[in-house]
Amino acid sequence: MSANELREILDDLHDRYNRPEFIESDPISIPYLFSERGDREVSGFLTATIAWGNRKAILKSARRMMEFMDWQPEAFVKGASAEELDCLGKFVHRTFNGTDFRAFILALRRLHEVSGGIGNFVEDSYLRTGDMRAVLADLRSEFFSCDHPQRCEKHLSSIAKGASCKRLNMYFRWMVRKDARGVDFGLWEKIPASALYLPLDIHSGNVARGLGLLERKQNDWRAVEEVTENLRQFDPNDPVKYDFALFGAGVFRGATIE
Repeated sequence: MSANELREILDDLHDRYNRPEFIESDPISIPYLFSERGDREVSGFLTATIAWGNRKAILKSARRMMEFMDWQPEAFVKGASAEELDCLGKFVHRTFNGTDFRAFILALRRLHEVSGGIGNFVEDSYLRTGDMRAVLADLRSEFFSCDHPQRCEKHLSSIAKGASCKRLNMYFRWMVRKDARGVDFGLWEKIPASALYLPLDIHSGNVARGLGLLERKQNDWRAVEEVTENLRQFDPNDPVKYDFALFGAGVFRGATIE
């Protein structure tokens, strides 16, 4: 397959799946329930954190998260009482339970106290390092710098351990990318779309290998770098726009996210 033929396939798939019509069935639909930047940042981060498994179950659990926070996610993070935090113990989504939920809220609260929110922290980290790989490491280190149960750490991937960081990269895509289609939010304007990495999972990985964009068999960070670098050949300014092409072509054959 020639480069032009591959570009045509990718652009066709991108046009097919980078559409507002798909928002309703996607986890990005949860932050779309809010209009304020802070609410979108918090709801998006928590939704991305639990975004694996059955898509309908993800959306149901994410909405339940918002209910626990009285549909005011940023205000809840900043000011929930001890009693309100204790109520989070009733939550469960697969292996993410109420203990994790409470710890994540407190970690987000600390980010608000020290940086004014997760978005400000991520933008400042990028401005300091110029590298989203460093941002991924910085965020995880800062997030878990407060007291927390060790079990919570499995829910925020570690680039230092070679993880693909799929859910964090997906969240970054939501917050950074902005195009005429109006799917992603484009809230973090200090970070260019060119700096993003593909949210690689089993679906996008399989499609990428089928198209010759990825040779590495494991869906780890080395694979993320390989496939993102190959996608930059087709759009160096916005390589992750092809997430819609690879992920959409894979996941809409089924109903799960891994």
